[in-house]
Amino acid sequence: MKTFDQLVLVNYCHPGCVPLKNIMRLPESQAFQLARTLAEEHPETTAFYRFADFANYYALRKAQDAYLYKRFLLLGGRPEEAHPLSFVLEGSAYLHGWFGNGPETRLLLKDIAPWHISFTVGDSGAAFQKNGTVELLTVSGLRQLMEANSGSLGQILRKTGYHYVEAQLWCDAYLKQA
Repeated sequence: MKTFDQLVLVNYCHPGCVPLKNIMRLPESQAFQLARTLAEEHPETTAFYRFADFANYYALRKAQDAYLYKRFLLLGGRPEEAHPLSFVLEGSAYLHGWFGNGPETRLLLKDIAPWHISFTVGDSGAAFQKNGTVELLTVSGLRQLMEANSGSLGQILRKTGYHYVEAQLWCDAYLKQA
């Protein structure tokens, strides 16, 4: 079993896209155009199904990111971006397939300052859409959760029924290491 300092963050990208980008960072008109293009060019790709109804997705995602940003600030975070990049703690075969088994970017969690990253057990977007809230964890909160589960990410996932722990990276400076 890995130690906490050995944990890896993984970002997945569809083969037809540029890694480490967030559509919400584009001007609204460009975001809508890109979403339309991706949905039309990749109708069979799970990762882009949400772009077929981008007006609803965009409004929800904008509200979700604003909520996460405010929660992260309240927890002591220092986000440098309004819209984080999404990673998965220790990766997920489920999500890798969702993104067409495209390229992966890996970062060591220990290399990220704790005030630049947050976590959710499961998908933050699905939780926000369902509940209007998201339980956000800091690095120390994640460490406590892992310790309470014998250091086992698998045990956390089995207990909660989720497929992965999502990580929100709020600072792009770490991407130079990728």
